[in-house]
Amino acid sequence: MQSSPDRQQALRRFANLHLHGRELDIVPASSDAGYRSYWRVHAPGEPSRVLMDAPPDKIDCGPFLRIGALLAEHGLPVPEVLASDLEHGFLLLSDLGERTCLETIQAGAAPGPYVEAAIALLVGLQQVPAPDWLPPYDRGPLEAELDLFVDWYLGRHRGIVLSDADRATWLDARARLVESALAQPQVLVHRDYMLRNLMPPIGASALPGLLDFQDAGRGPIAYDPICLVKDAFASWPADDVETWLRSYHAQATAAGVPVPAWAQFRRDADWIGMQRHLKVIGIFARIAHRDGKPRYLTDVPRFFGYLFEVLPAYPEFAALADLLARVAPTDAD
Repeated sequence: MQSSPDRQQALRRFANLHLHGRELDIVPASSDAGYRSYWRVHAPGEPSRVLMDAPPDKIDCGPFLRIGALLAEHGLPVPEVLASDLEHGFLLLSDLGERTCLETIQAGAAPGPYVEAAIALLVGLQQVPAPDWLPPYDRGPLEAELDLFVDWYLGRHRGIVLSDADRATWLDARARLVESALAQPQVLVHRDYMLRNLMPPIGASALPGLLDFQDAGRGPIAYDPICLVKDAFASWPADDVETWLRSYHAQATAAGVPVPAWAQFRRDADWIGMQRHLKVIGIFARIAHRDGKPRYLTDVPRFFGYLFEVLPAYPEFAALADLLARVAPTDAD
């Protein structure tokens, strides 16, 4: 375990308490881009379980528990909470599998069936009524996320200070992207809906298991679909992306999800995609410099690629496209 010895011991005591003191084998399962880490627990003659380590001075487990209960209430496949110690930030969860959908594809499986299964789950997720206690994914967070690009990628990582003209370009683009997001139908959004956070279906279920939903909120309907097809850690041909977006749109329409007509939805997906791509570039730079995880920077060019795929279709972003072309990473970076 990568945490302190005292925390390792506390985590093991928590596991021993709820797994009846058996001889336990605790091995790393995964870690997210924040402060959480996950551990798989094996006990003789028992199904494996997952321990979530969420330091309480950095993470509130409340949203994970509340949103997980909401999704489970509507029949969505999320981990079952078997035990909790909120004072110390430990949860014991059912295990939805050892390999994510993304890892399965990276091991050689064709992506299509997993993306289609994810689309079916997403339509179900968007049918869950968003309760009032879910945080709104609205102007404040949308603007703050976009500013991560300027503060962390340009400022901290590249040492670039925007000129007055470039700052005006940035503010104009930010305003357009945020207004477009606010104009979309608002639904329950996962906010990181991608194959790394989905587990292949198991048993009789046709739907993937859903992970890392603690940051869900009420926000733009096109956000999760574009997260899925423009993945942070894998890229697919444009024709496949278009096919999957059309599949989502058809299924969402048939299910009564308030998705706009195709042309409007396609534009909405491109524009909220730009917001996400810029945000993630900023987040990855922050993770590298603040949290000491430079490996995330290797995926930054992917997001510039996503941006340059769609910007030419929208003349109103010509100045932004020029700015991004001047600050995009090169081989020397």
